[in-house]
Amino acid sequence: MKNKLNHSYGESAAALIEHLQKRKNVLWMNPNRHDQVSLLFSLQDVQKAEKRLERFAPYLEKAFPELEEKKGIIESPVTQIPRMKEWLQEASGCQIKGELWLKEDHKLPVSGSIKARGGIYEIVTYAEKLALENGLITEAENYLAFSGEAFKTLFSSYRIIVGSTGNLGLSIGIVGAEMGFRVTVHMSSDAKEWKKQLLREKGALVIEHKADYEKAVAEGREEAAKDARAYFVDDEHSHELFLGYATAGLRLKRQFDKQGITVDEKQPLYVYLPCGIGGGPGGVAFGLQLAFGSHVHCFFVEPAESACMLLGLATGLHDRISVQDIGLTNQTEADGLAVGRPSGFVGKLVEPFLAGSCTVHDDQLFAMLNGLNETENIQLEPSALAGMIGPVLLSGQKELGKKPIHLVWATGGSMVPDEIMHKYIQKGRDLSADCLKRNP
Repeated sequence: MKNKLNHSYGESAAALIEHLQKRKNVLWMNPNRHDQVSLLFSLQDVQKAEKRLERFAPYLEKAFPELEEKKGIIESPVTQIPRMKEWLQEASGCQIKGELWLKEDHKLPVSGSIKARGGIYEIVTYAEKLALENGLITEAENYLAFSGEAFKTLFSSYRIIVGSTGNLGLSIGIVGAEMGFRVTVHMSSDAKEWKKQLLREKGALVIEHKADYEKAVAEGREEAAKDARAYFVDDEHSHELFLGYATAGLRLKRQFDKQGITVDEKQPLYVYLPCGIGGGPGGVAFGLQLAFGSHVHCFFVEPAESACMLLGLATGLHDRISVQDIGLTNQTEADGLAVGRPSGFVGKLVEPFLAGSCTVHDDQLFAMLNGLNETENIQLEPSALAGMIGPVLLSGQKELGKKPIHLVWATGGSMVPDEIMHKYIQKGRDLSADCLKRNP
């Protein structure tokens, strides 16, 4: 690997790798950014995804009672968290310019995480395709029909397979099983036990692996290839997952409009997205770029031991390099972010518009978890706190605009069992908030 490093990286990338190897908090600003969104997808593609979700709203409302209030639309609130901003400033010793907001995807109905966006969208897209091909429905008809026995009978003859560290598997398993599919979830070694148990309760087959995420995905892909009636949800390359996530950008714009919040040159938007393989944050960032243009600045945030997307982007090697190649362990309490090799598909797609990437340590995750609970009475799982380090790391940047809005994307936590959440909070209490001062 040494020759590959010397040959492929410039001096700045080599210095960044040294910081990663020393387990420092890293803030990387994308030198290749030019705000061109993508030639692969368009605004029309995202709007079509929204229309599909709207068609399925009557079915989802009936299938999941928690969606009755929102008429089958899966969406989360966006909330200002000023007391947490004060906590971050005191803990880190930094002044955070502007407002701090939270996108509460941990409250997303059905599966309680950001994966409800992409995972559910991919399953209903596949279900719609099968139903249309078999003459069970037309797009002009009421999709409440998907709750009928004819649809469940059809879907029961098909399998859905996915590899996951946890939350994607939950979204696929919960919705897939409810629709009648036979669902198999290959879970990596870092997946939490309660997530595996919940999947089994919902009717999914869970296959546990002693290896990490990459192996679980490979096993799932290989199994699906052997079955003509199996559909593999490919977290690394899926266009459907990506477009499902991207709808979040257009919806956030409408939420801000309703609250009278304008995003422009004077009041730019800085968004911090926890990142694993890259599909979720990549899709959301793409949608945000469509919605806000050059006035939004998206940052991916990864655990210090699992900074695969940062490594792939900074070196230009994308999925041709893993964190293990530079001596990182890919071991983290942030189970949804425990990914050693990034999606090359997503990395190349976001490279033109992503503002940058940064890293966070596990002790910082738990300290901030406790801080958010104490200040705002909001409970998140550890991985969902990753973005909270972003405003701290960017506090030293000079050009943030006159009134910047910092938006932390909370990716999961509402389905964590109470006894486990209490342990998370206690672990955070036992840590010193001074760990947030570990800046480069």
